[in-house]
Amino acid sequence: MKQFRHKARVVSIAVSSFIMALATGSPQVFAHGGTSTEAMEQQIKILENQLKAIRDELNQVKSKAAQDEQEIRRVKEEVVQQDREIKKVTGYESKHSHMLFFRGGFAHNLQNRNGVTLQSNVAPVGAQDAGGNDGWYVGAGFDFNLTKDVWGFMPKTDVFAELMFEYKRFGNSQGNALANIPTQLAGGTLNPRDVTVSQFTLSAAPKIKFLEGYRFRPWIIPVGFSLHVISPPSESITVLAPGMTFGAGFDYRIWKDFFIGADARYHETFGKTDGVNVSGMTAGGYLGIGF
Repeated sequence: MKQFRHKARVVSIAVSSFIMALATGSPQVFAHGGTSTEAMEQQIKILENQLKAIRDELNQVKSKAAQDEQEIRRVKEEVVQQDREIKKVTGYESKHSHMLFFRGGFAHNLQNRNGVTLQSNVAPVGAQDAGGNDGWYVGAGFDFNLTKDVWGFMPKTDVFAELMFEYKRFGNSQGNALANIPTQLAGGTLNPRDVTVSQFTLSAAPKIKFLEGYRFRPWIIPVGFSLHVISPPSESITVLAPGMTFGAGFDYRIWKDFFIGADARYHETFGKTDGVNVSGMTAGGYLGIGF
């Protein structure tokens, strides 16, 4: 378009020059007669040739502008077609950014659990059965969307704030003297009672989800904070154990704003808490609902 405007300006200047030439040439015609007339005719022919050349070049510019316009229209149509193909792949464009999910699966502690009513170094009397380290878990949580492009650094990548809680149960273990009925410390006979070994975990972490807009979306938790409540307590009657959490998994949208997924998480506590180490992992699936 800039070339077109430039050529139009050239044509205007040429026409103006032609008119000025006629105006300046007319007095010479009357003054010099036939000789001036022949010179005038030659000058007119030269100007006509120049105008014809300019018109030809102008037509070329118009043709090129038309071709450029067609190319722009073709590119726009390709972009629209690509958007249609993406929508066919995704099948549905969710208007919700957050998710509520419900989890369940396998749980494992790195060490067998000891504690006040289990295996005891304080009261090594009667049954000394440490808690098992394999069990199951159930839980729930939600993802709250913070940004859809990592604050401008990564397109189609969301960052969520995840708040999650879970209950883990590692079965029943035979209690020690403190769980005996009556307690052997008071002279009772061996009659141990089972002790339920469980753990409650509350965690908060950033969750990075990739492939925004697609059915399948993998994600990672680089690091987060977790707080564990253990039962039975440690031999010092401590129930809280802080630590870090890491995780990876994926979402798959099955219909509208309903998702299924699977994940694996590792919880690392800050060493032992009064002799109790609750570091471990979970692996399982979940059902999510967008909101």
